[in-house]
Amino acid sequence: MTERAPSRWMTLSGILLLGATFFVALIVLRAQSQSTNQDSTANNAVQLVVQGRQIFRFDTFGDHAFWGDTLKLHQAIEGAGLGGVGPGVSPKMALTVGLKVDVDALPQNLFEQLQHGSINLNDPAVTVALLKLNAVVGVTGVFDSSGALKSMGIQCALCHSTVDNSQIALCAGVIQPNPGTGCIGHRLDGWPNRDLNVGGIIALAPDLEAVASLLNTTQANVRSVLNTWGPGKFDAELFLDGKAANPQQITDGVTTGTNVPGAVLIPPAFGLGGVNLHTWTGWGSVPHWNAFVATLEMHGQGRFWDPRLNDATQFPIAAAHGFGDLRLPNGQYISPDDDMVTSKLQALQFYQLAIPSPQPPAGSFDSAAAARGDALFSGKAKCNNCHVEPLWSDSGWNLHAPSEVCIDSFQANRAPDHRYRTSPIGDLFTHTKGGFYHDGRFSALTNVVDHYNTCLSLGLNASEKSDLIQYLLSLTFGPTGTEKRSGQRSGK
Repeated sequence: MTERAPSRWMTLSGILLLGATFFVALIVLRAQSQSTNQDSTANNAVQLVVQGRQIFRFDTFGDHAFWGDTLKLHQAIEGAGLGGVGPGVSPKMALTVGLKVDVDALPQNLFEQLQHGSINLNDPAVTVALLKLNAVVGVTGVFDSSGALKSMGIQCALCHSTVDNSQIALCAGVIQPNPGTGCIGHRLDGWPNRDLNVGGIIALAPDLEAVASLLNTTQANVRSVLNTWGPGKFDAELFLDGKAANPQQITDGVTTGTNVPGAVLIPPAFGLGGVNLHTWTGWGSVPHWNAFVATLEMHGQGRFWDPRLNDATQFPIAAAHGFGDLRLPNGQYISPDDDMVTSKLQALQFYQLAIPSPQPPAGSFDSAAAARGDALFSGKAKCNNCHVEPLWSDSGWNLHAPSEVCIDSFQANRAPDHRYRTSPIGDLFTHTKGGFYHDGRFSALTNVVDHYNTCLSLGLNASEKSDLIQYLLSLTFGPTGTEKRSGQRSGK
């Protein structure tokens, strides 16, 4: 018996060792599986960002059929000297109306010639050459086999990107860009191009009959309306309801303008993570608005479904033309093979949500005053009641009636819910040009704070208002906002 005991002990030890080995193996396999899953998720995220950036910057969704083939805008760019019409669009003119040039798309020799002033910026042929290089942000030229410009299209980046001020000297005498930006430089995706005169550019098109027919008016009237928009503004609802102007703009119960152009400011395309509704009046989510713009505004080829546009009272033009259920001209639904929009919405949204929040420039606000403003923001000023940190918008359904913010209902009534969105207010420094609120009615933050001080009877004194403005200038989007509140701001 005593001779067999060690054998049983060894057997038990072996079983325990085998069990422990199996347990460790399970842990290792599970860790490897988790690591593989994590790597797969990370790789998928990177792939979506890369795809989305390409779409955001360069995809026309097939809209060249409208901007080039129908409106013939490329002919206005060329000018009569290159086979088009009119004087043409020189680089200087293009920069003056807010178009931007991607310096990274320029060959070194061409860039050096620009720096030395040896390029004729008054020659439309140079603009065509820049299009051929894909260097004009948000605009794509379509060239035939001989190298002649035969059409053109636009991208998301046209309105929602600009360039940095790394080559600001090249803008001298051309345009005074939005703070922190330039006219030739490295791309800044997601920033609103508040220099861009969208209406003025469209008005250059030789043939606006398609637009005039849609609005049941003349080409001359269309150009007149387009030229009222001004830099940094666009009126998406014009092609739904035909309302070109706000008959009476009211602020704090006082009429502050009549027959104000219906165009609204181009908003940022970053800082939208966690924010429920997109656009000034909350039309829908990010992919809803991307599909809306790609099909109804950019005139790309794709499906779009929003039965709210069938309301002939609110949206007479949209209802009459079936915009709520977009189909091909022959009345057949667009097949997946012909749809150039829907398959791109996921990656496009993912990229927009991934664009990092810019940081306020060093010295752009007073840190001590911002700290005092922080307390006011969540206290006496009541800002945090709607602009909830760190989304800087309502957490949830972020819409409010015009009466809640003491303004007129014109723009709100052009959207399905008849409300205004609580706009995210991070990174205000990226879009100060053109004013504040949806239509730029307030020229400075001082006016905005004064408005709410009156509207909500806050009782803020001059010093408190000043501190609150400094805090507003310090805000950024995302988790870094809470770090900055701990005193890590880079103000003066």
